[in-house]
Amino acid sequence: MSRPARPFYAHLGPFSDLVEAAKAVRPLFPIAPPGEATRRSAREVLGFRVGGEQPDDLRLEQAWHVDGVEGEEISWSLGFGPRTHAWVLKPKGAKGPLPGLVALHDHGHSKFYGKEKIADGPEGPLPALEPLRRTYYGGRAYANALAREGFVVLVPDAFLFGSRKFPLEAMPDIDRELAKAVEAALGPDVAAPDSYNGAAYSHEHVVAKYCTLIGTSLAAVVAYEDRVALAYLRDRPDVDAGRVASIGLSGGGLRSALMRAISDDLSACVIVGMMSTYEGLLDSCVATHTWMLFPAGWSQRGDLPDLAASAAPSPLLVQYALDDPLFTVSGMRAADARIASHYQGVRAPEAYRGEFHPGVHRFDVPMQQNAIAWLKEQLRA
Repeated sequence: MSRPARPFYAHLGPFSDLVEAAKAVRPLFPIAPPGEATRRSAREVLGFRVGGEQPDDLRLEQAWHVDGVEGEEISWSLGFGPRTHAWVLKPKGAKGPLPGLVALHDHGHSKFYGKEKIADGPEGPLPALEPLRRTYYGGRAYANALAREGFVVLVPDAFLFGSRKFPLEAMPDIDRELAKAVEAALGPDVAAPDSYNGAAYSHEHVVAKYCTLIGTSLAAVVAYEDRVALAYLRDRPDVDAGRVASIGLSGGGLRSALMRAISDDLSACVIVGMMSTYEGLLDSCVATHTWMLFPAGWSQRGDLPDLAASAAPSPLLVQYALDDPLFTVSGMRAADARIASHYQGVRAPEAYRGEFHPGVHRFDVPMQQNAIAWLKEQLRA
């Protein structure tokens, strides 16, 4: 009897059997059901922190109101690196505590900007981001749309992005020398001054190495910074701390999932264009993703859908794009089934909604409107 053919992975080639060898040593992607044991395990893997989880040296940088939205630019210190800048957006003239949202910008191999990708500040949309907005967000600043719908929306820059980006001169020479070619290969949506995004694409590998060297991961550092942002939002007097959710596309969706897994302070979570089983990523869907998707050690404790569902029965919306080249349909379908099973297991199947949309990787206006309606229902906005 012939042996069954072993999987072949294009990006591993003659080393494709490494995956099976690893599985033979220790099972990968075990089922981690919702509950405190899984959340404790997630905190161990993603447990980076510097001091407490409160922002330090808060400053109000400026304030404005445009198109029915009141805006503030605030900044704080995290104790390492440049100050984090964030925008707070809310309905003009709103009275009383409102539900809050942490809107998390994407990764997109585009690090020169952060919050500006999904939100408009006092100067309106930036022309340089028009192609990205058109491709991924239906051409609009969805964070401002959320504010007009009755939410207080916090949009912070993430580690590596915008105010938290690394200066070019801190990057290795080879990253800067190859930047133009890398940026050209990434496509027109990631163009930036001095080919910054091309250099930053390569530099992420360096940062990930440093994170490993100092005993953490890129995912853990980003998740820590997002928890600090969440703490700030919940402490605002114009926010009802009992009605706060997170939302994001792609890398922002991953940030939303990580926050949900390790924070007790979210009432609901929206993940867009960033959900698959890890098994479904093997082969062609690993190289295209950020290091944030692969926190060291988690694959031996659970799977990505387990992180997203770890707080069940807390409400969760996941939007999948059926033609998304970053994932396989089988991986997305398997993730949906796994999350649904977790929610069924805690007898709250209605608290999870998985939406499958035709089309490519995006969070367009119809998807945004679905998410807004769902958030209003969950937060009673």
